Amino acid sequence: MSEISVNSVLAQIRALSAQAAARPQASQVIQPAAQAGTDTVASAAGASGFGSLLKDSIGQVNSAQSQAAQLQRSFELGDPNTDLSSVMVATSKAQVSFRGMVEVRNRMVSAYQDIMNMPL
Repeated sequence: MSEISVNSVLAQIRALSAQAAARPQASQVIQPAAQAGTDTVASAAGASGFGSLLKDSIGQVNSAQSQAAQLQRSFELGDPNTDLSSVMVATSKAQVSFRGMVEVRNRMVSAYQDIMNMPL
């Protein structure tokens, strides 16, 4: 991976992290003392926050790819409002976001495998 694409992926990860920090999560809500004793409630709330963040990210990648495909289709059909540069930029954005998502997935799988291989 080149230096430019690594920096681009890191910038996207930081932006998603900032979005997640700005969004109130269920794990940040103060629980009554009767419910505070269970660790499973806190871990489930954290998992749903991460799951929703991951789902939103995948949705953004999907919408970028859909937009690029729509622009490509419009350009191929000869739409006078669609120029080649906008098609290329949208395609490049979709490609970079997909590569970033694949890299995040690979890191998550690697972390999962590391955890599963830890001795008890």
